[in-house]
Amino acid sequence: MMNTTRTTNMLLLFLVIPLVFYLLKTLSFIFIPLVLAMFIALLFLPLMRWLKRKNVPRAISIGIVLVIVVGIFKITGELIQLTSKEILSADSDFFNRAETKLTQLVITLEAFFGIVRGEGDTVLGHYMQQKDWLGNISGSLDFISNLLSGTLMTAFFTILLLSGSLNMEKLLSSTLFRGKYASVKAFRKIEKDIIKFVLVKFIISALTGAAFSLACVLFDVSFPIFWGLFAFAINFIQMIGSFISVICLSLFAFVELDPSATLLFFVLTLTGIQALFGGVLEPVFMGKTFAVNVITILVMLMFWGYLWGIIGLILSIPITVFIKIIMEQFPRYKPLTSLIIGKGN
Repeated sequence: MMNTTRTTNMLLLFLVIPLVFYLLKTLSFIFIPLVLAMFIALLFLPLMRWLKRKNVPRAISIGIVLVIVVGIFKITGELIQLTSKEILSADSDFFNRAETKLTQLVITLEAFFGIVRGEGDTVLGHYMQQKDWLGNISGSLDFISNLLSGTLMTAFFTILLLSGSLNMEKLLSSTLFRGKYASVKAFRKIEKDIIKFVLVKFIISALTGAAFSLACVLFDVSFPIFWGLFAFAINFIQMIGSFISVICLSLFAFVELDPSATLLFFVLTLTGIQALFGGVLEPVFMGKTFAVNVITILVMLMFWGYLWGIIGLILSIPITVFIKIIMEQFPRYKPLTSLIIGKGN
């Protein structure tokens, strides 16, 4: 009888898991704002508790949080505007030189791989042609519409979470855990670890971005503010973000600078920056909680990136840690958590 029950449970599990993945993909327009709101609310929960101890009304506390969020968006907008001015102020000679260098690089690669373009086709015309302008405009409008709706839904869910209308502790106690103490303990650990992850990642990414901007200034590479912001933003994608930033900026420097010792030292400087901040300091400050092995990182990046795109890539490690903490509350799953997280846990 026990074996029959176990077999039935396994069959149900195999049926339920694909259904859950399908719903996560299909209803991503709901789940992405909800998960983002959950992480945003977790960051501000300590502030909300502190304001509550000071007898500040909940409505005013939520207003303070919203002012902080709006301030963050304002600063981000100013930085993006400053970057746009930096790029637009570049002289036309730079873009002409960059176009010539890129054309020479593409021709060299075509000769190496044996690629033949049609007669009369220019390099840029062949690889960067835009045939359907109306389709591109429509796609841009759809992107803006989805971005606005996602932002509004995220703000809506965040307010619900901070106001207590969506209580995660009660949800955990009513679904996964039998005792209230276990749910509170798991929730507080999730809160502590997620806040630690975001703070450490923010600081490391900010230091990386500042170092990239400084390197651009020292080696006379154009658009230092843009490359600093790019390195800061892309560094939130675990592991592959650091490679992308180094490769992109190195290719840009190759296009702008003449191949020389200066270019080599610039690339080595970028690699050293990422090795120091991403390979040494970040693991030290993250500690054992986020000592996720490489295979797990790659699998989670591919899985959540497929489901939710760029947002999934950014949230993949926090979601993995969230699942790990939940599974650790059940002794029978601890060998599995030790396997996927790493030998240090």
